[in-house]
Amino acid sequence: MDYFSLIGRKERLFQDDLTSYQDELSEIVAKSKFLVVGGAGTIGQAVALEIFKRNPIALHIVDLSENNMVELVREIRSTMGYINGDFKTFAIDCGSVEFEVMANNEGPYDYIFNLSALKHPRSESDPYTLMRMISVNILNTLKIAKIAREHKCKKYFCVSTDKAANPVNMMGASKRIMEQFLIRESMLIPISMARFANVAFSDGSLLDGFNRRFAKHQPFSAPNDVRRYFVTPQESGELCLISALLGENRDLFFPKPSVELHLTRFSDIAERYLLSMGFKPYLCKTEAEARQKSANLIDNKQWPCFFFESDTTGEKDVEEFFTSKEVLDLDRFSEVGIVKNSDDFDGEKLDYFLNNIQLLRDAGTWSRQALITLFNELLPEFNHLERGKFLDQRM
Repeated sequence: MDYFSLIGRKERLFQDDLTSYQDELSEIVAKSKFLVVGGAGTIGQAVALEIFKRNPIALHIVDLSENNMVELVREIRSTMGYINGDFKTFAIDCGSVEFEVMANNEGPYDYIFNLSALKHPRSESDPYTLMRMISVNILNTLKIAKIAREHKCKKYFCVSTDKAANPVNMMGASKRIMEQFLIRESMLIPISMARFANVAFSDGSLLDGFNRRFAKHQPFSAPNDVRRYFVTPQESGELCLISALLGENRDLFFPKPSVELHLTRFSDIAERYLLSMGFKPYLCKTEAEARQKSANLIDNKQWPCFFFESDTTGEKDVEEFFTSKEVLDLDRFSEVGIVKNSDDFDGEKLDYFLNNIQLLRDAGTWSRQALITLFNELLPEFNHLERGKFLDQRM
């Protein structure tokens, strides 16, 4: 599948930067041991491939998804084969005792990549999944940071999101809070991060859903007023590698918007997808119409599509990579920008947040509103966009 034509561009990103720093990146990888947490997801697999092809001393992958891990190993063996270094995978939870024991026995590591995340705004629809989002995006990040300190890592890298800039949903706000905790951790160990555009056709994404709907002869559904930046899976891995190996302490990397990296509507991608498959999009007025007409339309080389104005909680019209208050370095790299974070943080607020999260967890009862209130207290800039409707209520 031609990702570039579908997301509306012709060229790969980051090629000038990769060429300029290729020798340095390869030299660092070849003499280092790596632990990649969340390494079987779309971004994690891309990072693993970037490290593996540069022949590390060790590459260890941790992920809960046993099936995705199997596919990662098959992908590596089928394309690059083997390396002299130690390559291992572990199907364990990064928040577990097993993970801590594994890290202590298999380490120490020079670089730890934390790519684990609950990434969907839909994850805030109920208080239980929302608390798990906090556990994965914030609490586990701090657990892994402790291990990174104990290993005296050269760098602890964590993936953030463009939704952390002026957040309007709990997922983006959780990653913004993660960034603040990592600023504090940077006083003890070198930290770098990256904010991403949407990764095209990543697991669970709307574009990945297009593949699944097409295979099952089901209607396409997408917002026609939401615009996003898109990178390919390989580009996501390259951005992580550049940030982790070349970033200075507290640097937060992002892809520079450009002629190639521009905002694109989901509905436009859906139409390009169908045309590339030989079908003409047929616009339906309702979900019910799209479902009812599916069989007849598809038999006639048309595809039912329901495009709508976004009305679900936490969906921005347009994403952004940085805020007006952040200090930027746009000169070091050709296609990569950097937010130059200072060592400024409010330790009392961070501790208050952690303590109250723990109290709620220990009590075994909490409400969605209680968690939103805690987020607002820590993040004055958090402008929660509540609409009373969630993505699970959409086709």
